[in-house]
Amino acid sequence: MPGNYINTTVKPGGYAELSIQREPVNSMNLDMWEQLTAALDKLEQDPKVRGVIFHSGLTRPVFTAGNDIKELYAPATSGDRYLKFWSISNKFLARLSNSPLLTVAAIKGACPAGGTCLAMACDFRIITENGSMGLNEVALGIPVPAKWVKLMSTIIGQGRADKMCQFGKMVGSKEALAIGFVDKVVADEETLMPTAQKTIEQLLRLPDQGRQLTKNGLRGDLANEWGDAEWLKFEAENAWTMLSHPKTVKALEGVLARLSKAKI
Repeated sequence: MPGNYINTTVKPGGYAELSIQREPVNSMNLDMWEQLTAALDKLEQDPKVRGVIFHSGLTRPVFTAGNDIKELYAPATSGDRYLKFWSISNKFLARLSNSPLLTVAAIKGACPAGGTCLAMACDFRIITENGSMGLNEVALGIPVPAKWVKLMSTIIGQGRADKMCQFGKMVGSKEALAIGFVDKVVADEETLMPTAQKTIEQLLRLPDQGRQLTKNGLRGDLANEWGDAEWLKFEAENAWTMLSHPKTVKALEGVLARLSKAKI
């Protein structure tokens, strides 16, 4: 039975706090993406909730380490499971990017790959000084998904996204703020959630309808392209061909070996 990785708490100010907690580093497997989807469904249907703060429930300084490598490592999974995993995770991200809720990512520490994509799909990003972000899939021997690159480009511009994605670059908090990748930097974990709470309360002073319509105008086309079932099937089938290739399998074996040593 899968664990319970997602917990939500509705706060008096009209928003919820969504905590992600899957030890040791919030690796995002199929169960987690399904739980995130169910949580978003519930929050969007709750008339008391107008916004949500995404944050890590781990004690260590990690927002989320991104997709679970075991969901990408062909010998440990299957083409059918990968299609399901890819479709569910990206439908969630596409929905989140254009959700009627006002969304804030409170980023504690490391936030690579899929963690960065989740944060980019939010409206506002706050990061601790020791934080880092980037779509670094290339460093693992796999490509950055096309819609993830497109989303990054809308936030920091095509030129910066080009260099960061092609070369697996991660940026620290100061550079992330300088290039507009995040909106605020806080000193430490103790000030992160209070700052996120104050921020969402300020942002929710605006009426919802105008913001929601403007958000849809900015993000609706990409969200529709991104969450399209036929596109996701096409992308997953092509990705599975690449993931099944011996060179990719070998590269991911190396990643798994390094992760295993890190746990010892």
